[in-house]
Amino acid sequence: MGKLTNSMWRLLGAQSTRNQSKSLSVIKEAEAHTDWAAELDDDAFVGEAEKLDLGAKAGDRAKFLALVREAADRSIGLRPFDVQLQGALRLLEGDIVEMATGEGKTLAGAIAAIGHVLEGHQVHVISVNDYLATRDAEWMKPLFAVFGIAVHAISESSSREERRRAYAGDVTYGSVNEIGFDVLRDQLALSEADLVSPKPDVAIIDEADSVLVDEALVPLVLAGSTETEVPDQAIHDVVSRMKKKHYEVDAEGRNVTLTDEGAAFVEEELGGIDLYSEEHVGSTLVHVSIAMHAHYLLERDIHYIVRDGGVHLINASRGRVAQLQRWPDGVQAAVELKEGLAQTDSGEVIDTITVQALIGRYPKVCGMTGTALAAGEQFRQFYDLRVSQIPPNTENIRTDLPDRVYDTKANKVEAIVAYVKEIHETGQPVLIGTHDVAESEELAYFLEKAGVSSVVLNAKNDAQEAKIIAEAGARDAVTVSTQMAGRGTDIRLGGSADDSAARDAVVELGGLCVVGTGRHDTERLDSQLRGRAGRQGDPGTSVFFSSLEDPVVTKNLAFKRDPVSPNDDGSMGSKGIDLIEQAQRIAEGVRLELHANTWRYNKLVNQQRDIIVDRRMKILTSDTALEELSELEPERYAELTGEKSPAETDDEVAVESVPRDVLGQAAREIVLYHLDRAWADHLAFVSDVRASIHLRSLGKESPLDEFHRMILAEFADLPAQALEKARETFREAKITADGVDLGSSDLHRSTTTWTYMVHDNLFSSGGAKTLQGIIGIFR
Repeated sequence: MGKLTNSMWRLLGAQSTRNQSKSLSVIKEAEAHTDWAAELDDDAFVGEAEKLDLGAKAGDRAKFLALVREAADRSIGLRPFDVQLQGALRLLEGDIVEMATGEGKTLAGAIAAIGHVLEGHQVHVISVNDYLATRDAEWMKPLFAVFGIAVHAISESSSREERRRAYAGDVTYGSVNEIGFDVLRDQLALSEADLVSPKPDVAIIDEADSVLVDEALVPLVLAGSTETEVPDQAIHDVVSRMKKKHYEVDAEGRNVTLTDEGAAFVEEELGGIDLYSEEHVGSTLVHVSIAMHAHYLLERDIHYIVRDGGVHLINASRGRVAQLQRWPDGVQAAVELKEGLAQTDSGEVIDTITVQALIGRYPKVCGMTGTALAAGEQFRQFYDLRVSQIPPNTENIRTDLPDRVYDTKANKVEAIVAYVKEIHETGQPVLIGTHDVAESEELAYFLEKAGVSSVVLNAKNDAQEAKIIAEAGARDAVTVSTQMAGRGTDIRLGGSADDSAARDAVVELGGLCVVGTGRHDTERLDSQLRGRAGRQGDPGTSVFFSSLEDPVVTKNLAFKRDPVSPNDDGSMGSKGIDLIEQAQRIAEGVRLELHANTWRYNKLVNQQRDIIVDRRMKILTSDTALEELSELEPERYAELTGEKSPAETDDEVAVESVPRDVLGQAAREIVLYHLDRAWADHLAFVSDVRASIHLRSLGKESPLDEFHRMILAEFADLPAQALEKARETFREAKITADGVDLGSSDLHRSTTTWTYMVHDNLFSSGGAKTLQGIIGIFR
């Protein structure tokens, strides 16, 4: 699990120079067409672009670059650098490109999108959040307009009609969540006219490592209302009164279990029950475990915040509120109960798709990020994508100082405050990157006590994100922020005002100073934080402060005896740096194995989902349902169409003749109801199996092999059983000229549906252990 350097990634296929010579020659050739492009009238660009064959002719690619460079200059006032054109060419080839922060990925992505459209494709530009999607679409719209390309953005607030219109355009910008939820919502469609999400074609992914690696393990869920068990208040009251002797938390701090004394306490408090009896082991004990997880493992202002009367989860990789994200329902309800809040809707899963499977639907995928090489193995292994490293337009002159490692958190915080105070007194702006809300507020408090005022950016005020970040490069600014990954806003020296004197003053002071309050589980996130300084050749400094009490150390290293600092200030010197780097290497190995494990378990379920989606689409867009049901139930079909005479019917009164188009829609709704019902039941079965499959290893069986065997066997009969139930409904349901009345047959679709993301990953090394055996009960 040793750390792989950039040169080693290149040997594994993440070639930073991959086909770059060909790209550079095209860019050089484009210079010969500069005058030609400059002489064109604005309305001539569309016609000239349509003549080009970008896929077959290198010469046409050179003319395209000249066109788009001139068009960008005229329309949005940005003349692309050679490196931006280089990045766009690699995106057109289907690579993940690494471009440093501030090097203009947004423009490079737009140029690539134009190229893909000219090749006849429909493009989705996928980002990590609504803000970036909407901002980039508006920003680049004038450039697209020069080429007659329709561009739209979707966001959480977009109506169904707005989404349909956006997807009908040539280029659609949207967050990975919203695009994924639209795919899921189409699984509720009862007619072709209800479909919103188009057939996937080309995906250009911004912040590709965040989307394809950090978010890839997160399932997107479409849920429907159902009657579910309400959490037991009495159990939560008992758990809230527990003492430390009543439970044990594992070394990672992610798993909590009852001690013998704790079990006895709970049993007595609940009226002398036996927790491990048949009556309680599958119900009361499960509720106790969930309540303990909520009370003793999930911390307010670290894992979630409480705002506007609700629990809002915090995205661990970005330190901001995770919109529409929740824990599996039992845990979500337990946290709400713990905080004394009203219970949110709970229900059954109608459909689900992982981000990895969502992106896998696109025939062509490319992307861009500031830290692609470090994620090169994941890109190659899980997406068959390669990395191209694009050099910066201006050489990076940022100074990256060695880590400063301390024995305890207290000594680390004291050192951070002293360092920031010293830098601040010179006027140099400081950006401090913390890991969670609680840490950001605690550090701001200690800075204030030391006479240093700061602005805090975390999940509690992320609505002001762009404004806060825009001023982070101003003289005297001290900004304390949770995770900077994926924030997508450049920090300009001198602040947001385009004031060259203010910028020059900050340059003279040494540019932005970035301070990290601890290493992340992956070096990628460290690099993203460092990359906020040294933008486009700006001066800057970065330094990380760590301690042996940081989570990356406590979760991944175990000491026989705690290392002792030889210094009065608690600093650990080079030995401390070695320990921190060792802990991070282990953490990165765990993450890679987690990704691989999740991929292995989800691969078969994704294939099964594809079968269901294909079947559903065929029913939705043809007369398949009526053809199948009329063949299975010819007498009923004849009765409904009036082909059967009254004398032949068993009823005294003949059945009303139903128009064929109405009957076709009725058959469609019947078959879709039972197919959707069967798929939801199958997902529930998969969840149950996956929650307990680890027990198979106790019997010397392969959990993965057993998982595949069980869900294959269950799925094998699904289509036939769904059709058989549809046949029964077709025979017995009330079908008239007004359509089918499924309600009279006690067949009800959810009237309330919602989308969310499951926060806990079932295969994580720590967090999911407590949830094993729970998720299947509380879906």
